[in-house]
Amino acid sequence: MPAKQKILIVDDDTNIAELISLYLTKEFYQVQIVEDGEQALQVFDTFQPNLVLLDLMLPGIDGYQVCRELRKRSNTPIIMLSAKGEVFDKVLGLELGADDYMIKPFDSKELVARVKAVLRRFQPSRTDEVPAAKTVQYPDLIINQTNYSVIYQGNSIDMPPKELELLYFLASSPNQVFTREQLLDHIWGYEYIGDTRTVDVHIKRLREKIKDHPAWRLATVWGIGYKFEVK
Repeated sequence: MPAKQKILIVDDDTNIAELISLYLTKEFYQVQIVEDGEQALQVFDTFQPNLVLLDLMLPGIDGYQVCRELRKRSNTPIIMLSAKGEVFDKVLGLELGADDYMIKPFDSKELVARVKAVLRRFQPSRTDEVPAAKTVQYPDLIINQTNYSVIYQGNSIDMPPKELELLYFLASSPNQVFTREQLLDHIWGYEYIGDTRTVDVHIKRLREKIKDHPAWRLATVWGIGYKFEVK
Protein backbone atom coordinates (compact mmCIF):
# COMPACT_ATOMS: atom_id res chain seq x y z
CA MET A 1 0.00 0.00 0.00
CA PRO A 2 1.51 3.37 -0.97
CA ALA A 3 2.41 5.80 1.80
CA LYS A 4 -0.16 8.48 2.56
CA GLN A 5 0.53 11.89 1.10
CA LYS A 6 1.24 14.45 3.80
CA ILE A 7 -0.37 17.87 4.12
CA LEU A 8 0.76 20.63 6.45
CA ILE A 9 -2.00 23.03 7.54
CA VAL A 10 -0.78 26.41 8.76
CA ASP A 11 -3.69 28.35 10.30
CA ASP A 12 -4.14 30.08 13.67
CA ASP A 13 -7.92 29.58 13.51
CA THR A 14 -8.17 26.24 15.30
CA ASN A 15 -11.77 25.60 14.25
CA ILE A 16 -11.02 26.03 10.54
CA ALA A 17 -7.78 24.05 10.78
CA GLU A 18 -9.54 21.13 12.52
CA LEU A 19 -12.35 21.20 9.97
CA ILE A 20 -9.89 21.12 7.03
CA SER A 21 -7.97 18.33 8.75
CA LEU A 22 -11.17 16.31 9.15
CA TYR A 23 -12.03 16.56 5.45
CA LEU A 24 -8.50 15.69 4.32
CA THR A 25 -8.15 12.79 6.78
CA LYS A 26 -11.36 11.33 5.32
CA GLU A 27 -9.60 11.38 1.95
CA PHE A 28 -6.72 9.38 3.48
CA TYR A 29 -4.16 12.18 3.71
CA GLN A 30 -1.79 12.40 6.67
CA VAL A 31 -2.29 15.84 8.19
CA GLN A 32 -0.36 18.01 10.64
CA ILE A 33 -1.57 21.38 11.98
CA VAL A 34 0.58 24.29 13.15
CA GLU A 35 -0.70 27.66 14.30
CA ASP A 36 1.98 30.15 13.29
CA GLY A 37 4.67 30.82 10.71
CA GLU A 38 7.67 30.00 12.89
CA GLN A 39 6.24 26.58 13.71
CA ALA A 40 5.50 26.04 10.03
CA LEU A 41 9.11 26.64 9.02
CA GLN A 42 10.36 24.30 11.77
CA VAL A 43 7.88 21.50 11.11
CA PHE A 44 8.27 21.70 7.32
CA ASP A 45 11.75 20.14 7.40
CA THR A 46 10.83 17.28 9.75
CA PHE A 47 7.31 16.50 8.43
CA GLN A 48 8.31 16.92 4.75
CA PRO A 49 4.77 17.49 3.46
CA ASN A 50 3.66 16.88 -0.13
CA LEU A 51 1.58 20.07 0.02
CA VAL A 52 1.15 23.09 2.34
CA LEU A 53 -2.16 24.85 3.06
CA LEU A 54 -1.00 28.26 4.23
CA ASP A 55 -3.19 30.92 5.84
CA LEU A 56 -2.27 34.49 4.98
CA MET A 57 -2.97 36.22 8.29
CA LEU A 58 -0.78 34.52 10.90
CA PRO A 59 0.62 35.80 14.21
CA GLY A 60 4.30 36.76 13.97
CA ILE A 61 5.57 35.79 10.53
CA ASP A 62 2.70 36.21 8.05
CA GLY A 63 1.77 33.85 5.23
CA TYR A 64 3.62 35.92 2.61
CA GLN A 65 6.91 35.59 4.51
CA VAL A 66 6.36 31.88 5.16
CA CYS A 67 5.67 31.32 1.46
CA ARG A 68 8.83 33.20 0.51
CA GLU A 69 10.94 31.15 2.97
CA LEU A 70 9.45 27.82 1.88
CA ARG A 71 10.14 28.65 -1.77
CA LYS A 72 13.81 29.14 -0.93
CA ARG A 73 13.92 25.58 0.42
CA SER A 74 11.57 23.62 -1.78
CA ASN A 75 9.17 23.48 -4.73
CA THR A 76 6.52 21.75 -2.58
CA PRO A 77 3.10 23.00 -3.75
CA ILE A 78 1.53 25.75 -1.62
CA ILE A 79 -2.16 26.69 -1.56
CA MET A 80 -2.74 30.01 0.20
CA LEU A 81 -5.88 30.58 2.27
CA SER A 82 -7.25 34.03 3.00
CA ALA A 83 -10.35 35.90 4.02
CA LYS A 84 -9.20 38.71 1.77
CA GLY A 85 -10.32 38.71 -1.83
CA GLU A 86 -8.48 41.66 -3.31
CA VAL A 87 -6.56 41.06 -6.53
CA PHE A 88 -3.49 42.56 -4.86
CA ASP A 89 -3.34 39.80 -2.27
CA LYS A 90 -3.89 37.10 -4.86
CA VAL A 91 -1.22 38.44 -7.20
CA LEU A 92 1.33 38.96 -4.43
CA GLY A 93 0.81 35.43 -3.14
CA LEU A 94 1.31 33.99 -6.62
CA GLU A 95 4.38 36.15 -7.21
CA LEU A 96 5.93 34.70 -4.06
CA GLY A 97 5.46 31.19 -5.43
CA ALA A 98 2.06 29.95 -4.26
CA ASP A 99 0.45 27.45 -6.64
CA ASP A 100 -3.16 28.23 -5.86
CA TYR A 101 -5.27 30.52 -3.72
CA MET A 102 -8.58 30.02 -1.93
CA ILE A 103 -10.74 32.66 -0.29
CA LYS A 104 -12.55 31.88 2.98
CA PRO A 105 -15.20 30.77 3.46
CA PHE A 106 -14.80 27.94 0.97
CA ASP A 107 -16.67 24.75 0.26
CA SER A 108 -15.00 21.65 1.68
CA LYS A 109 -15.48 19.70 -1.56
CA GLU A 110 -13.82 22.47 -3.54
CA LEU A 111 -10.86 22.50 -1.16
CA VAL A 112 -10.39 18.74 -1.48
CA ALA A 113 -10.70 19.03 -5.29
CA ARG A 114 -8.04 21.76 -5.38
CA VAL A 115 -5.69 19.74 -3.15
CA LYS A 116 -6.08 16.66 -5.34
CA ALA A 117 -5.61 18.68 -8.53
CA VAL A 118 -2.43 20.38 -7.33
CA LEU A 119 -0.95 17.10 -6.07
CA ARG A 120 -1.92 15.31 -9.28
CA ARG A 121 -0.16 17.92 -11.40
CA PHE A 122 2.94 17.98 -9.24
CA GLN A 123 3.46 14.24 -8.91
CA PRO A 124 3.50 12.11 -12.05
CA SER A 125 1.08 9.20 -11.80
CA ARG A 126 2.64 5.94 -10.70
CA THR A 127 2.27 3.16 -13.22
CA ASP A 128 4.16 -0.05 -13.86
CA GLU A 129 5.21 1.30 -17.22
CA VAL A 130 7.71 4.09 -17.37
CA PRO A 131 6.01 6.88 -19.33
CA ALA A 132 7.85 8.61 -22.11
CA ALA A 133 9.50 11.74 -20.82
CA LYS A 134 7.55 14.92 -21.56
CA THR A 135 10.44 17.03 -22.80
CA VAL A 136 10.73 20.10 -25.01
CA GLN A 137 14.16 21.27 -26.18
CA TYR A 138 15.37 24.51 -27.74
CA PRO A 139 18.84 26.07 -27.89
CA ASP A 140 19.97 26.64 -24.27
CA LEU A 141 16.62 25.41 -22.91
CA ILE A 142 15.36 21.96 -21.86
CA ILE A 143 11.94 21.68 -20.18
CA ASN A 144 11.11 18.29 -18.69
CA GLN A 145 7.59 18.00 -17.30
CA THR A 146 8.08 14.36 -16.28
CA ASN A 147 10.58 15.16 -13.55
CA TYR A 148 9.70 18.86 -13.27
CA SER A 149 13.09 20.24 -14.25
CA VAL A 150 14.25 23.13 -16.41
CA ILE A 151 17.81 23.48 -17.72
CA TYR A 152 18.57 26.98 -18.99
CA GLN A 153 22.01 27.83 -20.40
CA GLY A 154 23.39 24.70 -18.74
CA ASN A 155 22.01 25.54 -15.28
CA SER A 156 19.11 23.94 -13.42
CA ILE A 157 16.40 26.54 -12.73
CA ASP A 158 14.19 26.27 -9.64
CA MET A 159 10.60 26.64 -10.75
CA PRO A 160 7.30 26.00 -8.94
CA PRO A 161 4.99 23.49 -10.67
CA LYS A 162 2.61 26.01 -12.25
CA GLU A 163 5.42 28.07 -13.79
CA LEU A 164 6.96 24.96 -15.32
CA GLU A 165 3.63 23.69 -16.63
CA LEU A 166 2.89 27.05 -18.24
CA LEU A 167 6.32 27.22 -19.87
CA TYR A 168 6.07 23.61 -21.09
CA PHE A 169 2.58 24.17 -22.50
CA LEU A 170 3.61 27.27 -24.45
CA ALA A 171 6.91 25.78 -25.65
CA SER A 172 5.12 22.60 -26.78
CA SER A 173 3.20 24.67 -29.34
CA PRO A 174 5.77 27.09 -30.77
CA ASN A 175 4.40 30.28 -32.37
CA GLN A 176 0.84 29.40 -31.41
CA VAL A 177 -1.01 32.25 -29.69
CA PHE A 178 -3.04 31.41 -26.58
CA THR A 179 -5.45 33.75 -24.83
CA ARG A 180 -5.12 34.23 -21.09
CA GLU A 181 -8.43 32.39 -20.67
CA GLN A 182 -7.11 29.38 -22.60
CA LEU A 183 -3.94 29.29 -20.51
CA LEU A 184 -5.90 29.63 -17.28
CA ASP A 185 -8.13 26.73 -18.33
CA HIS A 186 -5.27 24.48 -19.48
CA ILE A 187 -2.90 25.05 -16.56
CA TRP A 188 -5.19 25.77 -13.62
CA GLY A 189 -8.33 23.99 -14.75
CA TYR A 190 -11.88 24.50 -13.56
CA GLU A 191 -10.76 24.18 -9.93
CA TYR A 192 -9.05 27.54 -10.05
CA ILE A 193 -11.50 30.39 -9.61
CA GLY A 194 -9.19 33.24 -10.45
CA ASP A 195 -8.81 36.04 -12.89
CA THR A 196 -6.49 36.29 -15.87
CA ARG A 197 -3.98 38.34 -13.85
CA THR A 198 -2.83 34.95 -12.56
CA VAL A 199 -1.41 34.17 -16.01
CA ASP A 200 0.31 37.56 -16.23
CA VAL A 201 1.97 37.01 -12.85
CA HIS A 202 3.39 33.65 -13.90
CA ILE A 203 4.63 34.99 -17.25
CA LYS A 204 6.36 37.83 -15.38
CA ARG A 205 8.08 35.34 -13.07
CA LEU A 206 9.15 33.17 -16.01
CA ARG A 207 10.67 36.18 -17.78
CA GLU A 208 12.66 37.03 -14.66
CA LYS A 209 14.22 33.55 -14.74
CA ILE A 210 14.48 32.95 -18.48
CA LYS A 211 15.54 35.88 -20.62
CA ASP A 212 14.84 36.31 -24.34
CA HIS A 213 17.11 34.14 -26.51
CA PRO A 214 18.19 34.87 -30.12
CA ALA A 215 16.30 31.73 -31.19
CA TRP A 216 13.17 32.02 -29.02
CA ARG A 217 11.29 34.13 -26.50
CA LEU A 218 8.12 34.39 -24.43
CA ALA A 219 6.19 36.93 -26.46
CA THR A 220 3.18 39.05 -25.53
CA VAL A 221 0.54 39.31 -28.26
CA TRP A 222 -1.14 42.57 -27.33
CA GLY A 223 -4.87 42.37 -26.81
CA ILE A 224 -4.84 38.56 -27.08
CA GLY A 225 -2.38 36.71 -24.85
CA TYR A 226 0.99 34.98 -25.15
CA LYS A 227 3.05 32.67 -27.34
CA PHE A 228 6.41 30.93 -27.29
CA GLU A 229 7.97 32.57 -30.32
CA VAL A 230 10.59 30.61 -32.26
CA LYS A 231 12.60 32.65 -34.76
